[in-house]
This record gives sequence, structure tokens and C-alpha cells, in this order.
Amino acid sequence: MIIDIHTHCFSDDIARKAVPLLAQKANVLPYTDGTIADLKRSMKENGVDVSVIQPIATKAKQTPVINSWIMTIEDSEIIPFGTIHPGYEDWKNEIRRLASMGIKGIKFHPDYQNFYVDDPKLFKIYEEIFSHNLIALFHAGIDIGLPEPCHCTPGRLKNLINHFKGAVIIAAHMGGYDCWDDVEKYLLGEEIYFDTSYSSHLLEPELMTRLIKEHGVNKILFGTDSPWGHQKKEIEFIHKLSLTEEEKLAILGKNAEKLLK
Repeated sequence: MIIDIHTHCFSDDIARKAVPLLAQKANVLPYTDGTIADLKRSMKENGVDVSVIQPIATKAKQTPVINSWIMTIEDSEIIPFGTIHPGYEDWKNEIRRLASMGIKGIKFHPDYQNFYVDDPKLFKIYEEIFSHNLIALFHAGIDIGLPEPCHCTPGRLKNLINHFKGAVIIAAHMGGYDCWDDVEKYLLGEEIYFDTSYSSHLLEPELMTRLIKEHGVNKILFGTDSPWGHQKKEIEFIHKLSLTEEEKLAILGKNAEKLLK
């Protein structure tokens, strides 16, 4: 089984506007049109069994609207995470609503949502999330479509995991996009998952392999950042790494299968 832990989709009407705008902003080429139907086409063509949708509320008022939508898209191929904007006042009830509906986790993008990942003001939100055994996935490192500052550096993530021992946290983009030295300094070997999304074009296979082995194969999750990553190309990249077949299968799906239960 291949599980893509990090994908993005929108409702059909929003996808038509959002994907071209985001592509222009970051100067990247999308590989799907951002709809669920086109993601499923990509999955079928490229042998992906399950994709996990990672939504982002960029405004507080979007939070319940997006979460209501994601609750309608789950099926045997699609697992949606929820979204919480830190400025949404009714965050506690929204987290409880997501948990009651069986949602597995919450996606945060500290740059788009304008908060530092280790800001103590967010800790009460994290505490509520982790009290329901939900996963927290963070965009980590630089976002090529946004200006500095970077709100989720490896060092700040280290502060977070030190405070929330035992919580299930995923750092997207191999712990911090284009911050590999700090990933090595602060996060390798720590109790935090990395996903591989949108990293292969920057990380040489040798460095990627070393980061994986030093962090622990069991804490690496396959992700593409679709539509910004091509599912076939990202699978091929994992197969090129100097890992055993068992280790590759763990990254491509077994680790996520266990994590998502």
C-alpha cells in the first residue's frame, strides 16, 4: 500500500481560482487541477492507494467552512485532516467536532496563518488537539511562495516537541524545507515524524538517505505536496534511495498505515 500523507485539494469552484493563483505566486507548475477528482486520477495512474488531504484555513472565518467540506470527502481513497486557524475563537469546540467525526489530525501552516510554532499562546490549542489523540502536521521550513520570516524553523519545532512529550507531530518537507543544517542540528533522532513532501528536487539522494537513516526509517512518511509534487516522480525518488526494499515500503506506506490506524 502506498499512502501519500501530504496532498492538497479544494472544492471544485475554489480549485479553479486557487491553484492558478498559488502556482503564479510560487512560480511552480501544478500537476493536478486541485480537485478531488483529478487527485484520484493521479492516484490511479501512479499506484497511490490513499491520499491524505491537508487543508489550510488562511483566515479565521474559513475554519468551520473548510472543516465541514472535508467531512464530505472521506472515502476508501481519501483521508482528510482538519484545519484550525489560531485566530478562530471557537477553536475548542471545532477541535472536538473534528475528533467526534473521526478526523485523524490537524494541519497548520504557520507562515500562511501568521504565528510562530512555539508561541506559548498556541499551547492551549495544541493541548486540546493532543488530548483527543489527534496528529498535528506543520509546514516546516521555508515556503517559496511567501516572504520571510520563517515561522516554523527546526529550532522552534524542537522547543515544541520538548514541551509536548509523547504528542504525535509531523514536520513536513523533511523537517524543514531548505533548512537541512538546522534539521540535523535540532531534529534528527527526536520524537517527531518527517514527511518527504516537496523535498526531492532539493535533496540529493545521498543526503536524503543519510537524513532518513539518522532520524530513523520508522519516523519517515511519504508525501508529495500534490498538486505541487508529481506522485509518480516522488515514488520513483524513494525507490532510488540506498535503502532496503523493506525500508522503502515502510516509508511509502507502512509507517503511515500504522500511524493512521
